[in-house]
Amino acid sequence: MKWSEISIHTTHEAVEAISNILHEAGAGGVVIEDPYDLIKEREDWFGEVYELNPDDYPEEGVIIKAYLPVNSFLGETVEEIKQAINNLLLYDIDIGKNKITISEVNEEEWATAWKKYYNPVKISEKFTIVPTWEVYEPVSSDELIIELDPGMAFGTGTHPTTVMCIQALEKYVKPGDKVIDVGTGSGILSIAAAMLGAKSVRALDLDPVAVDSARLNVKLNKVQHIVTVSQNNLLDHIDERANIIVANILAEIILRFVDDAYRLLEKDGYFITSGIIQAKKQEVKDGLTAAGFVIEETLVMEDWVAFIVKK
Repeated sequence: MKWSEISIHTTHEAVEAISNILHEAGAGGVVIEDPYDLIKEREDWFGEVYELNPDDYPEEGVIIKAYLPVNSFLGETVEEIKQAINNLLLYDIDIGKNKITISEVNEEEWATAWKKYYNPVKISEKFTIVPTWEVYEPVSSDELIIELDPGMAFGTGTHPTTVMCIQALEKYVKPGDKVIDVGTGSGILSIAAAMLGAKSVRALDLDPVAVDSARLNVKLNKVQHIVTVSQNNLLDHIDERANIIVANILAEIILRFVDDAYRLLEKDGYFITSGIIQAKKQEVKDGLTAAGFVIEETLVMEDWVAFIVKK
């Protein structure tokens, strides 16, 4: 089978939004080439386990590569992607150079192209993310391993926004808690909450591809008796209360359901939000406090911000 590789040179700010556009377009895999990965300190985790070629990375910004099947309507799909990316300007998202190129690859080359970027990585005190095709031996007895199959390009959990969410869950989830994960994607946050002792986790996503991916990963990690995955738009029509609500999505989307999050949280419950770029930090903070939340903690990693707020 033939695949078309679409390469988009953009900004860190636009990564989440463009990745989502590519998911919705039916991408068969996504690679994010971030020059920060070349200098990221990993010695405290595994030492030199990554073999990254600097020639694969841009000098500035980020390159996102997605893979689409070559078919009769590929041209229309690419045009829709371009239009959707341009529309991000309406939301004040900087798309940078927005240089888009197209090339063709064979299926075998595609499989190698995206899998070579995914390796086991320790992202918090307890958690290590391991792609399903990798063999990994735990380095400590209390290490928690999340096996992840990226499926239709939902990544392997190493993006700063995901890392901050997992670190927050690790700190705030207590045994017996009820958790709601809004915009679950691969399901990684729901899986982490279950492994940390949550009594029940409800994972929600509007994208049916994400729902399928999350269900697969939940089963891979044997937490299906705790995590329920379903298709839903944010917290619409959700009535069950929770001790923790977590959402790793765009700032604009978070602001749409802060009131629902406040309504559904138990007293002294926590709302963990990430996916927020520095430029949107104050806007989200104002929205959270206006809803009645008290800022408990603010996390910052690279150009991203996460809030942990309390009811």
